[in-house]
Amino acid sequence: MLSGFKKFLMQGNVIDLAVAVVIGASFNAVVDAIVKGLLTPLIARLFSAKDLAGMSWEGFAYGSVIAAIINFVLVAAAIYFIVIVPMNHLIERRNAKLGIKEPEAEVDPQIALLTEIRDSLAARK
Repeated sequence: MLSGFKKFLMQGNVIDLAVAVVIGASFNAVVDAIVKGLLTPLIARLFSAKDLAGMSWEGFAYGSVIAAIINFVLVAAAIYFIVIVPMNHLIERRNAKLGIKEPEAEVDPQIALLTEIRDSLAARK
């Protein structure tokens, strides 16, 4: 019973979903503080504005969009480098320990045909 539960938990999709929900929510607060406390004031100073949210051009409030994009990129980078990369490394180590090899990607038939044509043309010269 526990081995089935362990197998279920080790499936990639379950782990990816758990990472997305839990870690994403946790890192959001940290990255939000970095963006609002450090990056937003720096970018606002570059544009001689009080804050990014107040930046606008003829009614278009582009400052809040810039802040949201910065926030998104930082959250995605943090999750990738702190969670996904180590998880992939652990999966590779586990697969190497168990002797599981990654399946080789099948070559597209069109690519194989083009490779044959290229090789035969190269052999003619």
